[in-house]
Amino acid sequence: MKNVLVILDGQLAKSLIKRMVSLNNNLNQYDIVYYDDNIIPDIVPENFTFYKFDPTSYSKLLFIFKKSMYQDALVVLNTKEDTQAVIKNIRMNDKNINFTVYDQWSIESEDTNIKFYRGFDILSNSLVEQLPNIPVFAQNIGLKKGEIMEIKIPFGSNYAYRYIGSIAQKDWKIIVLYRNQQLINIKPSLILKPNDVIIAAGKPEVLSQVYAAISKSKMQFPKPFGSNIYLYIDLYIQNQKEVLNALIDAKLLHQRLKNTMLIIKITRPTNVDILDKIQSVVYNVENVKIDIDYHNLGIKNILKSDKKKFDIGVIVLTNSLLNYKEAIKNIVPLKLPIFKVGDENISSLKNSMVLLNDDKIYEQISPVLFDISTQLKIKIKVFDVDPIGDTNREELVAHLNNLSKIFNQNINIIKDNSNPIKKIKKEHNVLQILPLREDMFNNRRVKFLTTDSDLLSFDINNFNQLLIPVIEDIS
Repeated sequence: MKNVLVILDGQLAKSLIKRMVSLNNNLNQYDIVYYDDNIIPDIVPENFTFYKFDPTSYSKLLFIFKKSMYQDALVVLNTKEDTQAVIKNIRMNDKNINFTVYDQWSIESEDTNIKFYRGFDILSNSLVEQLPNIPVFAQNIGLKKGEIMEIKIPFGSNYAYRYIGSIAQKDWKIIVLYRNQQLINIKPSLILKPNDVIIAAGKPEVLSQVYAAISKSKMQFPKPFGSNIYLYIDLYIQNQKEVLNALIDAKLLHQRLKNTMLIIKITRPTNVDILDKIQSVVYNVENVKIDIDYHNLGIKNILKSDKKKFDIGVIVLTNSLLNYKEAIKNIVPLKLPIFKVGDENISSLKNSMVLLNDDKIYEQISPVLFDISTQLKIKIKVFDVDPIGDTNREELVAHLNNLSKIFNQNINIIKDNSNPIKKIKKEHNVLQILPLREDMFNNRRVKFLTTDSDLLSFDINNFNQLLIPVIEDIS
């Protein structure tokens, strides 16, 4: 049991004692020095002892210190003069004790063993946190430096409809989630939804950045997956034309998106000439890093290391790599977006496009659709094509219309009963947004046996495509 000295006076004294009694767990012995009998509760716990005298008197306070050896103390008084006098008396009796002082007057002190709680700072912080779009910090937990924060997920945030396992959490972590005033168990497959409240812990400066990213409703991609664009090049598999086309697309994405860096990973270099051409394409482009694997470490080891090392937000790949089974089986589990380089030049993009399929999956990728369309300054086409006519997507379409208002981005919804793949094949200069699904990379030798529009769309190489990780089985 710890011995704790509490010295009280003023308006806070009564409510403070009441709170101490309500939280009492019999782990501390409290010696309470007070002025006014009105603060004493009706029921006094056995571990509370009250002493009525003036604590600014050194001789009287000395009596208390001779009685017990205190491990901690709390001073809450009504005037600056009394507070300073009591601080002096405590320090004269015990030079090393750590204690806390409630301070309304900005008392100056070089004593590092005193923790000052600035009354007006605490009050102003609490009031400001009631305003919208203001981060809420846990002020009395941990190091008390803002390393624990409450964040509400707004509708339209890029973090909405993201599963926790796909969110890059470097130097911070989601530790608690509340939904509809209920505590939800944290697991990687849990989907964040609008109006969810998360408790995050991490470095204060990182949490401030996370708060800003979550609170914004547009121009965040590739966040929350990561900060950087990552172009993977295998010079043993890819030819020179394919590599340079992918590099030009990656460079344009780097110049238009809100990423931090463009990482160009070169593996199995075959000759110096191609390396020189790669360097010439990105010459004078800011925030580009070329990283070469001379040791043939293998794609599995490279990706596992580079995901964390380079904070990858999106991987740029060509079709020949996507057909390379060894690469794919190690890329899909990373749960990172994949930009699939198509035959069309990305500089000629006019529209982003989605062909609606499963409602829950397309709800997950919808914020990215609007975010990347805004950043690339292209229009949005939504194909609600149902040749059979038995699918009702009214809720999903309403969801997309709501997002269009948040992002201030008009969408063109095309409703039709024709063959969906024939319909979208007529499109040109589009970026198709698709869910990243594992079965896209399975062998489908007899392709006409499937009617899944996601799989059939993925097999179209003319379009540039952005594949977004999703949770396919959502209850």
